[in-house]
Amino acid sequence: MSSRHHVDDFMRGRIIGKIEERQKITDVAREFDIAHSVVSRLWKSFKTTGMCSRRHAGGRVRSRTPAEDRYIVLSAKRNRSTTAQQVANQFLATSGKQISRKTVARRLRGGGLYARRPVVCVPLTRQHRTARLQWCHEHHN
Repeated sequence: MSSRHHVDDFMRGRIIGKIEERQKITDVAREFDIAHSVVSRLWKSFKTTGMCSRRHAGGRVRSRTPAEDRYIVLSAKRNRSTTAQQVANQFLATSGKQISRKTVARRLRGGGLYARRPVVCVPLTRQHRTARLQWCHEHHN
């Protein structure tokens, strides 16, 4: 058996076509390397609804549109020194919609902006540190 994955609409149509050609569900499942229960459930769903496409999953509706997300990232890119709270306040002033600092931070991370700067330096070994400390002691006056 194959690993768990969704059957795409094209394959669903092929499976339904094979069953309508009077092939057994077990043979169709073996041919497409899919579990018997998946094919059986698909056929049962097709008989009741007349369609073989997947239902869209539920879930919470997004409160911001993709255009608003792009605006948040763009406003942060225009002034790179602004904080997430300042971007949230600016968004409230322009659009009249309240948005939290955490939401702004998530949108900025999605746009590739982070609150950290990469460290560009040579890592010091123990020998480097002792030599620097010795030099500091010699030159502290």
